Amino acid sequence: MTQTQWTAVDEYINSLLVPSDSALDATIQSTIDAELPQINVAPNQGKLLHILAQIRGATRILELGTLAGYSTIWLARALPADGKLITLEANPKHAEVAHENIERAGLSHVVEIRVGAALDTLPQLVAEGQAPFDLVFIDADKVNIPDYFTWSLKLTRKGSVIIVDNVIRKGAVIDADSSDENIQGVRKFNTLLAAEQRVKATTLQTVGSKGYDGLAIALVVAD
Repeated sequence: MTQTQWTAVDEYINSLLVPSDSALDATIQSTIDAELPQINVAPNQGKLLHILAQIRGATRILELGTLAGYSTIWLARALPADGKLITLEANPKHAEVAHENIERAGLSHVVEIRVGAALDTLPQLVAEGQAPFDLVFIDADKVNIPDYFTWSLKLTRKGSVIIVDNVIRKGAVIDADSSDENIQGVRKFNTLLAAEQRVKATTLQTVGSKGYDGLAIALVVAD
C-alpha cells in the first residue's frame, strides 16, 4: 500500500459518501489562498466527527485548534438549533480566516471563536462555568496535549466524548528516545490516558489522503 493508493481510496469513499459541499470546498480553498498549513482533517474524517457528535447527541462542543474552520463546520452542523460550539485558536490569522468560513456556512450563531493560547483560555472556560461539554475535539499543538486532555476532563462529565487527533505520528509514537517534542507530547498523553480511571479509551491507526496517523477516543465514565 502506498500514499497514492490511500489517497485514491479516500477519493473513492468521498465520491460516494461525502459529496461536494460549497461551504466546505470554500473553506479548503481559503486555507490554500491564505497560505495556512494544509493540515485540516480529510472530508471523510470530518464526516466521522460529525457522525460521532450526532451519536453522542451533543449540544455543546469544545474544539481545540480551529485552523480555517473545516472541522469546526463539520462539528457545528451536528448540533441542534440551540447548540453551541466554542473553538480555540492561538493564531489570529487562522481565526480570521475561520470566522469568514464559519459565517459563509451560516453557523456564526452557533460557533464562538476564542483567540489565544488554549492553556490561557481553558481555565477561563472553567471559571465562566462553560462546562460541561458533550464532546471535545483536540487538534492543536501536540506538545501540550497532556495538559489539554487534563483540562478537557474538567470541562466534561460522565457520558462526554474526548477525541484527540494525530496521535500516531506516522508510527513514530513508539520511539521512546525521539527528540521530536511533538512525539514526546503524544507519548506523555498516551501514558496519561492509560492511567486515567475516569475514561474508557482506545486509539486507532488511520491511513488516507492525510497519510499515516491515528486518533484516540475516550468516553468519560466517571466525573
